[in-house]
Amino acid sequence: MAYIPTINPVIAIHLTSALAGLVLGPVALWARKGSTVRPKLHRTFGYAWVTVMLSAAISAMFIRDYRTPNILGYTFIHLFVVLTFWSISTSFYHLAKGNIVAHRKAMQGLYYGGCVGAGVVALLPGRFMGNLVWNQWLGII
Repeated sequence: MAYIPTINPVIAIHLTSALAGLVLGPVALWARKGSTVRPKLHRTFGYAWVTVMLSAAISAMFIRDYRTPNILGYTFIHLFVVLTFWSISTSFYHLAKGNIVAHRKAMQGLYYGGCVGAGVVALLPGRFMGNLVWNQWLGII
């Protein structure tokens, strides 16, 4: 029988939001690229992506780790929360000002930093997701 870890509901919400962000982000970013413009698709997936990214950031503030170097339970990975709030805020500011290039760069930066970068850090050995993937599922480490 497979090992099924029990996880805190906050971690479950965070994990679900983060994985949804990883999937929705490329669709939102792709929908406006090139010569074809798909504004309804871009807007729909964009708002959905922003919603799950905010959910991931807010839930991350309630996840603490006292085993690694931290300040009041917050570790270096929590800097991605600041990145998320900053990127979304500046992105909508630039959008309101009509600066689409800056909006695009902020959202691309959020995807690569907040989704891909944070995902890589979360998969490091010794972290919850790293242990789950590398040890429990793959049996590598």
